Amino acid sequence: MRSDVQIHRDVLRELEADPRVEQTDVGVEVDQGVVTLTGTVNSYTKRLAAQEAARRVHGVLDVANDIQVRTGGRGTPIDAEIAHAVRHALEWDVEVPAERIRSVVTNGVVALEGKVDSPYHRDAAERAVRHLKGVRGVVNQLLVSGPYVDADDVRREVQAALERRADRAAQHIQITVHDGVVTLAGPVHSWAEREAVLGAARYLPGVREVEDRLHLDWYG
Repeated sequence: MRSDVQIHRDVLRELEADPRVEQTDVGVEVDQGVVTLTGTVNSYTKRLAAQEAARRVHGVLDVANDIQVRTGGRGTPIDAEIAHAVRHALEWDVEVPAERIRSVVTNGVVALEGKVDSPYHRDAAERAVRHLKGVRGVVNQLLVSGPYVDADDVRREVQAALERRADRAAQHIQITVHDGVVTLAGPVHSWAEREAVLGAARYLPGVREVEDRLHLDWYG
């Protein structure tokens, strides 16, 4: 087992190595493998980048991201300008059904509302706007309203996808399906493996939502 001191050291090194992060602006605390990030950065992109960097470190079980985003200063867009930029970003992204999505911008935080056909479209909409200048955060309230799918069909497709993309974890993952909601539970051995498992289920036709009940077991 890696000690908190070792994890703390490596998280700091990972932050320093990531060109998207101002490492000096981010504080790191580690308690029994749980990393808490604090501090202030000037963009939502940097906040997400710091979180991703911490997750890459071996031994990290969970990350609590308490980093604050402050985008004030000369040249910072007002909410109306951000709202226009959000609309343009959604319309220019070919993966996003822009005509079915509404946005509300409050103090730089973008809330996305409406209905889309799949979790893929919901995630694509968030990706399209989260890097815009002045955005301090994104609240994704898009609802997935896809076609009905048989639970057994989803279960078979999820299992097959897991075997293709994360075969080491597939045999240990428990899959339940109810009304298009897929719940995945069991151990995974890294954050990358966790994302592979979730991704295997997230974009299958008929899946409305994926509930993540996976837990990290670095040493299993």
